[in-house]
Amino acid sequence: MTQLIICRVALAIPLHKQFDYLLPAYLHPEDLNSLIGSRVLVPFGGGHRKQVGVITATPAQSDYAIEKLKSISQLLDQQALLSHSLYKLLNWAAIYYQHPFGDVFQQAIPTLLRKGKPATFKAQEYWKLKQADSDISQLTRAKKQYQAAQLLQVSALSYDQLKENNVSRATLNSLQEKQLVTRYEEIPASNLEWAESLQELQQKPQLSTEQALAITSVTQQLNKFKCYLLEGITGSGKTEVYLNILKAVLEKGQQALIIVPEIGLTPQTIKRFKARFSVPIYLKHSALNEQQQLETWLHAKQGSAAIVIGTRSAIFSDFKNLGLIILDEEHDASFKQQDSFRYHARDFAIKRASQENIPILLGSATPAFESLNNALSGRYQHLFLTHRAGNATPPRNDLINLTGLPLKSGLSPQLIELMQQHLDKNNQVILFLNRRGYAPVLMCHECGWLAKCQRCDAFYTYHKSANYLHCHHCMATHPVPEQCHDCGSTNLHSTGVGTEQLEETLTQLFPDHKTVRIDRDNTRKKDSFNEYLNDINSGKYKILLGTQMLAKGHHFPDVTLVALVDVDGALFSNDFRASERLGQLFTQVAGRAGRAEKKGQVVLQTFHPEHNLLQELVNNGYGDFSRSALQERKMAQLPPFSYQALIRAESLNATQAENFLTLCKQTLNQIAQNNKVSDRLLILGPIAASMERRAGKYRFQLLIQSEQRVLVTKTLNIALTHFEKIPEGRKVRWSIDVDPIDFI
Repeated sequence: MTQLIICRVALAIPLHKQFDYLLPAYLHPEDLNSLIGSRVLVPFGGGHRKQVGVITATPAQSDYAIEKLKSISQLLDQQALLSHSLYKLLNWAAIYYQHPFGDVFQQAIPTLLRKGKPATFKAQEYWKLKQADSDISQLTRAKKQYQAAQLLQVSALSYDQLKENNVSRATLNSLQEKQLVTRYEEIPASNLEWAESLQELQQKPQLSTEQALAITSVTQQLNKFKCYLLEGITGSGKTEVYLNILKAVLEKGQQALIIVPEIGLTPQTIKRFKARFSVPIYLKHSALNEQQQLETWLHAKQGSAAIVIGTRSAIFSDFKNLGLIILDEEHDASFKQQDSFRYHARDFAIKRASQENIPILLGSATPAFESLNNALSGRYQHLFLTHRAGNATPPRNDLINLTGLPLKSGLSPQLIELMQQHLDKNNQVILFLNRRGYAPVLMCHECGWLAKCQRCDAFYTYHKSANYLHCHHCMATHPVPEQCHDCGSTNLHSTGVGTEQLEETLTQLFPDHKTVRIDRDNTRKKDSFNEYLNDINSGKYKILLGTQMLAKGHHFPDVTLVALVDVDGALFSNDFRASERLGQLFTQVAGRAGRAEKKGQVVLQTFHPEHNLLQELVNNGYGDFSRSALQERKMAQLPPFSYQALIRAESLNATQAENFLTLCKQTLNQIAQNNKVSDRLLILGPIAASMERRAGKYRFQLLIQSEQRVLVTKTLNIALTHFEKIPEGRKVRWSIDVDPIDFI
């Protein structure tokens, strides 16, 4: 009689539970251990529904009767899909971030693999001349066809390569009708020997002493885990440090992973890296289609990708021989996933480097307080770049007191005059305003009525160009009303300033200098952001207006003036991280000024020029500010001197959300008492979120805090099972956010 094999399967469902299935005899492998980590297709739920899961164990017994177990429908992988080290890391992440392993596993693999597709390359479409000596002179009158044929005279090309050279399918079809070209499919050959032909393609710039020291510090210890924090002011040449360290890694035949915070930064990063190294470089970010993402993942896994450059999710790439991780702009909040599996790519990357026994380099001009504290305490090796590369000098910082001044869409007379001076010298100017739309509020001038979102505790933002109201929290839109909802007056006016209004004003004030606005509203089209960057660098636009998108890592050599139009809101926030974020924002934005040999100037407009934070930043810079702010955090026992987890609950009924968290608090208090850790575990709440109502749901929060990270983790591990048994939990949507950075 054939032995029945039980497989425990984790599915991508919001439950901390795995399910037992039977493996049919015809699927039995020779080695049972090879099943662990393999994807399977299993029946789940009613009807004929099937779902992709992953085998996590082959237990000898099940908690359920054997005859009640369903059979696995299909074994999708003959062996573990992921390397042992990455599979082990995902197990750790599921426990640390209190998230179901099945969902962690699914989010870590490319979308096509989640759908059950095979982990193999797809054959690509190629075109070639039918005869190598084909006479193409007959095509001289058909210009596009002639150009395509000329390209194919050199060699056969993939359809993607032809598209890059502006060859359309219609052109190829015309050539095929004339019996000049032929189409075929082939799986592209992978370059597995790239290390043997490694060469630098351009001459390296002269290194500064600080750059050389940073490079040597890392390259002398490439074969073991160590975390380095490279604190380098903007324009100090951090990327050049990365490139030199990469060379040493690539020469050893090892692969490298480069993680950046925004999709917009990947093209310029890959351009710089491709210009330097003759190795296969692949991208990994959400703008790629599903097949492209799978192929990047496969190239990394088989070793044919020397370098992978990507955003947050690139940390899940499987590598054959990973030798280095670089995380640029490590302070950036976008490295934290804010829904579902709430991991932090920086922390995950450090854990991965530790497990793989390789170095990791964190780079930033404005390090996160967590990283800075680890460096100052000696856990990380602290590297510095304190001077700008080349002849560039630090910009001059100035405050403009707005009190009593007449403003034009938020611009003071002094700033307008300064802009004119810089523009007259044929330089570029950046204005930063982190507020989209035309105005943040629409108000009735008669009775004071405000256009408020019906589903959120927030006001609609007025978008004039499209003539609608938009809630930037729940994404609801509404036509602009013709009259006040309360008194019927038609005397409605916008209040406050957004980027759209500021763009309109700048066009009027400076008609001879073109203005470009860069925010989420006008960069939605594919490649639009890169097109704007190219136009900026070519000098087409002289005034650059934008939100936070403009602050991150872009190099504009002709920008000599940067102005922060309004940052006062961050000075009086109830979020303890607000001052840190303002300091980082100010420094990053200021770093866009005077990047080449031109001297830069940074202006900050405020109604509170005497504020200690602003004075510290303007006069002493982020370095001094961050270290004094760290001492304040220490006195208050806030992160990074304590560790937090946030339990969130939301419901259409406020009482239900609050009651569920009250029961969670009782559970946590009981666990703390049983383990005699009540004096070391702080449990606060439940309280309403800063924005209590969002998208029609009421939101409450419960905070857990301790000076010991392990205490938070262990308490949650015990509590999680109890939370899932609370009946009130079925009436609300709840989640756990470990190491939260957003309390809104």
